[in-house]
Amino acid sequence: MNTDTQHMTPEQIRQTGIQLLTKHLGVTGMVRFFQQTELGHGDYTKERQQWLGQADLKTVTEELQQWRKDLPT
Repeated sequence: MNTDTQHMTPEQIRQTGIQLLTKHLGVTGMVRFFQQTELGHGDYTKERQQWLGQADLKTVTEELQQWRKDLPT
């Protein structure tokens, strides 16, 4: 396996990386590695505001306390 990366194309580097990950981690480990290193997309801060709204601390505290009460014991 050629590992002289200075003379490799981006495709060759990608293929070599996949081969090495698969060899050392197995197929499942390789997939898990890629899942952890995805760059993602969007603006988390803006999207978070849409999900959570403008709840104040009191509301959040009350919801958390209710959630804890609803947990199975």
